[in-house]
Amino acid sequence: MRIGHGYDVHQLVEGRKLILGGVEIDHAKGLLGHSDADVLLHAVCDGVLGALGVGDIGKHFPDTDQAYAGADSRVLLRHVVTLMHKAGFNLGNLDVTIAAQMPKLAPYLSKMKTNIAADFKCHESQINIKATTTERLGFVGREEGIEAHAVVLLSK
Repeated sequence: MRIGHGYDVHQLVEGRKLILGGVEIDHAKGLLGHSDADVLLHAVCDGVLGALGVGDIGKHFPDTDQAYAGADSRVLLRHVVTLMHKAGFNLGNLDVTIAAQMPKLAPYLSKMKTNIAADFKCHESQINIKATTTERLGFVGREEGIEAHAVVLLSK
């Protein structure tokens, strides 16, 4: 078995769509980034890549490569899942926490879970997604950005 931890953060800005877990969220601001800036999926990718011991999302999908400009992070995740399977591993389980002061994410969590399970080709019971605020503390509390942490267990 292998365990990986992933973390990502992106700034909230006007003029961008807010995409989390492959779901478009109705909000006045979106996340700034080279790709679609889906912090949830980026954290998941980093967790899997970390468990495999093969670097991070920046190594595999550099923001200096125009091929990834505006990229759909679900496509990136599916590539990471392919690497995982080629290395002989399967997902044991995934636990993710998203920290966002606003918007409220509870109505979207089920669809995020469905998307991620589909991309891993696993049962939804292997995926857990939680959302929290930071009680108005720090950059998340000031609604300047959103962060996500992911813990991944892989097994052969």
